[in-house]
Amino acid sequence: MKTYSATPADIDKKWIVIDAEGIVLGRLASIIATRLRGKHKPQFTPHMDIGDNVIVINADKVQLTGKKRQEHFYWHTGYPGGIKSRTKEQILEGAHPERVVFQAVKRMLPGNKLAKQQLTNLRVYAGSEHPHEAQTPEALNVKAMNSKNTRVAK
Repeated sequence: MKTYSATPADIDKKWIVIDAEGIVLGRLASIIATRLRGKHKPQFTPHMDIGDNVIVINADKVQLTGKKRQEHFYWHTGYPGGIKSRTKEQILEGAHPERVVFQAVKRMLPGNKLAKQQLTNLRVYAGSEHPHEAQTPEALNVKAMNSKNTRVAK
């Protein structure tokens, strides 16, 4: 037995579109991260970018359970006293609601250079329209994968 290692000639990238309307954010992010890394493929190789290109639509209608809408994202400007914060609800209702999904996926990937390269294969759009019709993406039905993927906040 020899250990299989994918080469650039073995890589076959597909285009996948995911409708995020009503789907729980964490479950959606883990599914997207798995697809971006290529862990769903039998020829997965940890040091190669063999994952698919993922398009996420309706990112502004993603579901957050519990009190997660009131949780804060923190960042620092680099100046003394420059810590800033914004709740997830403020971001979802603001100008760029797709950033919540992007950050969730980014934090599910490993913190290395390959993850940065794999994130370039992710496109997130707040509305239901996307400019990638020419790639003929396949629809991935995340709602049908598990009934917990569409849990409603109480």
